[in-house]
Amino acid sequence: MFLLLTIGMTIASIGLDHFSGRVWSQSASLTFPLWMSGLATAGVGYWAVPFLRALKAGQIIREDGPQSHLKKAGTPTMGGAFFVPVAVAIALYLSGFDSNVIAVSALTMSYAAIGFLDDWQIIRRKSNKGISPKTKMGLQISFAVAFCLWLMVTNSSLTSIALPFGLMLPLGALFWVLACFVLVAESNATNLTDGMDGLAGGTVAIALLGLGALVFSNHPELGIFCSALSGGCLGFLVHNRNPAKVFMGDTGSLALGGALAAVGLLTNSLFALLILSGLFFLETLSVIAQVTYYKATKDANGVGKRLFKMSPFHNHLELTGWTETQVVGWFYAIAALLAGFSLVIH
Repeated sequence: MFLLLTIGMTIASIGLDHFSGRVWSQSASLTFPLWMSGLATAGVGYWAVPFLRALKAGQIIREDGPQSHLKKAGTPTMGGAFFVPVAVAIALYLSGFDSNVIAVSALTMSYAAIGFLDDWQIIRRKSNKGISPKTKMGLQISFAVAFCLWLMVTNSSLTSIALPFGLMLPLGALFWVLACFVLVAESNATNLTDGMDGLAGGTVAIALLGLGALVFSNHPELGIFCSALSGGCLGFLVHNRNPAKVFMGDTGSLALGGALAAVGLLTNSLFALLILSGLFFLETLSVIAQVTYYKATKDANGVGKRLFKMSPFHNHLELTGWTETQVVGWFYAIAALLAGFSLVIH
């Protein structure tokens, strides 16, 4: 699965570079940052994974989750702490420390810091409870507001959403409310998708490469950033593919969602981001639907019915008989189709 993903993304990046007139072996391309970051993060992982294991940074598995996941207890988590900084550093270097890349990198690392704090509390307390949901949400909103304030100062005319075929959807001041929502929602959506070996890493890698291809013509520096972070995900998958030797934790999943949203906002690609994030959106909707249905069907004893066997949706599929590799494989295929569709209508 991992090998097919790597080959497919390499062919796609070389093809996209070729048809856009870019030299794939140069830094100002999709392919070079993808491979440079992938090799670097994979290499660092051979040191970082044993280090995390030595720290006893083992994952705490939910007892009410799929029983097949119980054997994963003790697998090191917080993998985002090694692959996200490496990928961001490479993106900064290859982009010449462009101001836009510095901004999205700051947002990405800020969300990684929130995830790190949450992961560390989970490990320290040896439970599934990290920092409180209010604290987590408050920090996410605070960093989202800070990023939007910077964006407002540097792009004050950004008050409309670009749609396909050259159409625009004017929102006025509401754009900034939506912008903050997108940053928080996207980071939480990728966080919910991180529940199987290789699932979040692979699907986000595809989404990032697709977004990088979309924005490269007008924002090459952000195309490089997306490609480098996509490569970081591939490098991480060397250690996270089934059976996983390390999990990314909230440190990785919150950061990746924040990165997608930040680039989408800065390049006014929110509609394309919605398509690219279709799987993450589905996962989030499944959780919302599950909670809503359970509350709406509560009986006299306060017990409700479940719409799915378990949410997010990937857990429902596994509990209905799908294997992890089947779920991950289909999610990769759907993510690739969504990326292709976003490029066609762009």
